[in-house]
Amino acid sequence: MVDLAQSQVAEAAAATPGAPRIWTLVSEKPGDMAQVQAILDALALPWEPKRLIVDQRWQIANPPFRPDLDHLDRARSDRLVPPWPDLVIASGRRMAGPQLWIKQQSGGRTKLVLIGRPRRWLDRFDLVIGTSQYRLPPKPNVLRLDLPLMRPAIEAVAKAREEWAPKLASLPRPLIAVLVGGQTKPFRFDAEVARDLMRRSQALAEAEGGGTLYVTTSRRTPKPVADALAAALPANARLYLWRPDGGGENPYFGLLAHADRFIVTGDSASMMVEVARLGRPLLIYDLPRRVGRGDRFHYALAQLVHVPSGMEGVWWRRLLHPVGDLLYRYAAIGYSRDLGDLHQVLIRRGLATRLGDPTPPRPPEAVDEVALVAERIRALLGLGKS
Repeated sequence: MVDLAQSQVAEAAAATPGAPRIWTLVSEKPGDMAQVQAILDALALPWEPKRLIVDQRWQIANPPFRPDLDHLDRARSDRLVPPWPDLVIASGRRMAGPQLWIKQQSGGRTKLVLIGRPRRWLDRFDLVIGTSQYRLPPKPNVLRLDLPLMRPAIEAVAKAREEWAPKLASLPRPLIAVLVGGQTKPFRFDAEVARDLMRRSQALAEAEGGGTLYVTTSRRTPKPVADALAAALPANARLYLWRPDGGGENPYFGLLAHADRFIVTGDSASMMVEVARLGRPLLIYDLPRRVGRGDRFHYALAQLVHVPSGMEGVWWRRLLHPVGDLLYRYAAIGYSRDLGDLHQVLIRRGLATRLGDPTPPRPPEAVDEVALVAERIRALLGLGKS
């Protein structure tokens, strides 16, 4: 993740003659920031972090999408003042509004790179980077990738390998890590689903001769789900409950280093991709879908008119491009997201299977597309290849 403690980064940005001024908007979402960090590393240019804290009332709900800073906790956020940057890199819809505001203040000079999908005004961004779960249109300013750019923290995994080896050595093998996320549209993740996850994880362990389930929750796991996991935990299993204060020994990196199998709930793009990039056997637990009655029509329409990655050449999909663009332009629907599309890419590439399907012995190496992203950004800045 972007390290705010490294103030020398900002000092280097100011002290490098002729270098473009690059800001990155630092949000509170680790998955978003992991992708930003991957791009910054690949660019190998000086940059300056701007930490923006979303106001408490917008921590869950999405704020109005417009070029302003009204949804931020201004007292706790870094100040955004001139000189305005040449480039702003950010991830997620909550950071898109401040990006547009910065571009407005600079008189349109600042270029914007956004990871994800803007709710509106796609053409105001100079580069939008969308991975397979985002159904973005094929346009010159859109770069569509197969997988999100986050990758495991290799140094943290290496350190955890040594630290956790004695702690895990006595557990019966195979060691099966169950990585639990939380509810996100359009999935349902409640106590009933948590109990089913435990039943099916235990069935896998028994099919492989017993072994050990090691379950760990995450920042997004709601308390009813965590409670249900604890109540349904098999006798041979271990459970770590994530705490906001960081208390307890979080086994996440230790499991990335030592587990033989990984079951990951299908809501968590970051955990699925981190496991896949390590080349470890990944089993996706499909969450049931739930779309509210009021949202059902809009969701179905968005899924129809917006083209999933890999289907751009299908003739009837091409006919729907202008329909989707028109509906987006007039704010009738936004570009849709479907994590099921990411599941399909992982499975198609041999990087994952669904829980219950046969697990391949060793997945292939995941292709890293960050160099392509860095090349496009350098071109935006008028720079040659690094």
